[in-house]
Amino acid sequence: MQASEQALKRGLGERHIRLMALGSAIGVGLFLGSANAIKLAGPAILLSYILGGGAIFIIMRALGEMAVHNPVAGSFSRYAQDYLGPLAGYLTGWTYWFMWLVTCIAEITAVGIYMSVWFPDVPQWIWALAAMLSMGAVNLATVRAYGEFEFWFAMIKVVTIVLMIVGGACMIVFGLGNHGVATGISNLWTHGGFFPNGAQGMLMALQMVMFAYLGVEMVGLTAGEAANPNKSIPQAINSVFWRILIFYVGALLVILSIYPWNELGTHGSPFVMTFERLGIKSAAGIINFVVLTAALSSCNGGLYSTGRMLYNLAQQGQAPRPFASTSTSGVPSRAIMVSIVALLAGVLLNYLVPEKVFVWVTAISTFAAIWTWGIILVSQMAFRRRLSAIECDRLAFRMPFYPYGSWIALAFLLLVIGLMAYFPDTRVALIVGPLWLVLLTVLYYALGLAKRPIVGQAAESR
Repeated sequence: MQASEQALKRGLGERHIRLMALGSAIGVGLFLGSANAIKLAGPAILLSYILGGGAIFIIMRALGEMAVHNPVAGSFSRYAQDYLGPLAGYLTGWTYWFMWLVTCIAEITAVGIYMSVWFPDVPQWIWALAAMLSMGAVNLATVRAYGEFEFWFAMIKVVTIVLMIVGGACMIVFGLGNHGVATGISNLWTHGGFFPNGAQGMLMALQMVMFAYLGVEMVGLTAGEAANPNKSIPQAINSVFWRILIFYVGALLVILSIYPWNELGTHGSPFVMTFERLGIKSAAGIINFVVLTAALSSCNGGLYSTGRMLYNLAQQGQAPRPFASTSTSGVPSRAIMVSIVALLAGVLLNYLVPEKVFVWVTAISTFAAIWTWGIILVSQMAFRRRLSAIECDRLAFRMPFYPYGSWIALAFLLLVIGLMAYFPDTRVALIVGPLWLVLLTVLYYALGLAKRPIVGQAAESR
């Protein structure tokens, strides 16, 4: 595929970015993995999602302030380089790239598992390969093609959750699907109270809640290809907190009201159970389709993110220069192809290496999320310190509660890290993650990247 030093094209409209922001905040975890978090916290999981959502809102507003002021493809990696130094940008970019690479491996493997429900005789690796190649083709076409796929992937998830909330609310109030007997909301406190496992249970679940939000920062990467970033980015970011309240808290409020929290997870997905009680006999197939599209969406977004991040790293002189080129359709085709090839190796390793080794590698993803969010906050504070009072007043999209909100959000992230260190199951992430950063730093100086000049801004989006 022919590539040149032309810029990315601004082919993402407002509806694309709004739905992409929504889809990135709603993952497979809500449909299948929420039961594990509920077991830890009980109904108090609702508070965990609200607290985590508040922190994410502050982080996204910090990112939005910089993205509207300087809408570039590298987003937080570029801002880290500009306001904290080249090493910070390098570490953030490569860590985020690897995080999405590992996530994509897990997601395309999940596609194989979901497809085996319908086609049990077809080997799972065939579906995993098909998912990777199809999403790779979408990303190599045009950014608008990527945006359209993400729009409809997100729409499927949104419609499913809205139907579940409305149907569940009718069950709670009118007894729909429960022989006309309203279930009410007493299940929120009649099985050991709202805090059945105490504050410790809510704190333990907080880690899983924050990991569920992984990917919401991807909206910042779209700034370099948004047709109207000054309008679409603020709209998408401002609605993050309300989306979390409606889709996460709303859905879980309905589920926890209908079913005793200590029975969830013992009879399959609560979404399947709810739809079946409402008379939808094919609920299991419907939810399987929804989580299939959610996995494909994550893979699609992952390839988008890895391609743009490599493109940005090459612009900064911290990745091979050819990755800074784009195809005639305006996508960083070489950077995307490298990610696709790396995914091929990852799929192979996923089947060959022991599962425990793979879990250790994926621990980088959890650490990388906290690292990225922390870098966004610190970069925004450094960005503000460079501005005069007049320049601050002229910012088109200002972060609220500055600087107190930034410090509170950073303290919250440190709390999550402390919880990861306290609980044995997540402690490995604080071993693997720092080792990964040390390895990157050694390579940074060994390869002479510290002395390499930063590539100019000529290749930025037009």
